[in-house]
Amino acid sequence: MAHDAPHPTMAAEDQLESLFDEANGYLALGEIEEAVALYRRCVEIDPEYFDAWHALGMGLMKIDRLREAIGCGLKAVTLRPNDLLAWTSLSQMYVRDGNIPEAESAKANARILSLGGKVVR
Repeated sequence: MAHDAPHPTMAAEDQLESLFDEANGYLALGEIEEAVALYRRCVEIDPEYFDAWHALGMGLMKIDRLREAIGCGLKAVTLRPNDLLAWTSLSQMYVRDGNIPEAESAKANARILSLGGKVVR
């Protein structure tokens, strides 16, 4: 029988939400490095935290750490393969990295989702 990753306790979830909110505050102030550090802590606490993976990827893209950003984007679409924003963001990351074939593939998945379809993974 397969075991799921341990789910954070209620106290840990509160801490996680607080960290995520703090990271968003830094992001809003343009303090990207600080935001990235806090988003990274969020995914260390809960490796299944989609919003933190997505935000971490976008933050890393803003500071031109594109390979790391793409890794985060891939984790986000793995966690939620039918999330339009995740695929759109991943496409942007690939474009910034100059990987047009992968960008087009991610964009195609976003297009499928925007038309009401599902991405099969």
